[in-house]
Order: sequence, then C-alpha cells, then structure tokens
Amino acid sequence: MTLAVDVQRVEDEGPADDDIRRWVQATLAAEGRAAGAELTVRIVGEAEITDLNRRYRGKDRPTNVLSFPFEAPPGVPVELLGDLVIAAPVVRREAAEQGKPEIAHWAHLVVHGTLHLLGHDHQTDAEAEAMEAREVAILATLGYPDPYQLPEAS
Repeated sequence: MTLAVDVQRVEDEGPADDDIRRWVQATLAAEGRAAGAELTVRIVGEAEITDLNRRYRGKDRPTNVLSFPFEAPPGVPVELLGDLVIAAPVVRREAAEQGKPEIAHWAHLVVHGTLHLLGHDHQTDAEAEAMEAREVAILATLGYPDPYQLPEAS
C-alpha cells in the first residue's frame, strides 16, 4: 500500500498538500512505517477546533492540532491511522508570536500529530522528552530547525 493523505480545507490557507504529504511520509519512514498508511488532515478555523477541543478534551479554547487515532477491531488489518485537525489561524498566530517561519511551524505540527497517530504521547516528562527528540530528528531530515529552540531576540 502507498501513502494516502486526504487533505480537507475548511480554511483556505496553510501549506500545499504535497508539503503535508512529504511531512507525513518523513514521519512514517522515521517510525519504520514506510510501507504506507492512510490518514486525513483537516485544516479548520478557530470555531471548529474549539468545539472539538471542548468535546474531546474538555478544554473550551482553541488549540493548534488535535489527533484522532483510528483503532481497528482486533484482528482487522488496516492501514488507517486516523485524522489530524489543524487550526490555521492558531498556527499563523503561534508562528508569529514565537518568531518562527510559518511553514516550519506547520511542518512541526503535522509531524507532532502524525506521531500521536502512531501511538506517541507526552503525558509524562519522559514521554515528552522522547517525543520531542523524535520531532526534532524528523524535522532535521526535512531541513527545519529545532522547534523547541526559540529564535534569539535581536
């Protein structure tokens, strides 16, 4: 099977579909999943992400990315990983606030969300450290800087 990434745009902004697919592919390859997978990346506004964040995480505020892993019934082999929902206005605002190129922030959030779909998490300090190290390594292969190192003020 090959990689199948369905990009849905509620907001008409964000990176090119090919960039999103490249970031997902790099994440899958780094995690030994080069054989392929299927997922949806939905680019939304603040209202939709806030509603989803409230319903599924109990947090009544916008967030940058939400991951919804698909869990197949036992014994059913599928390549469907799940869905990523990314809020374009939040990504744009965070990139500006953090002094990062917007495209680099998009890449980071797609890699981060895809790692969640693959089972990574950051509930404990050890998990967060391991996940961040994976993100940094994957982003480096794509030519992006460490997203956890904020640019120095000049």
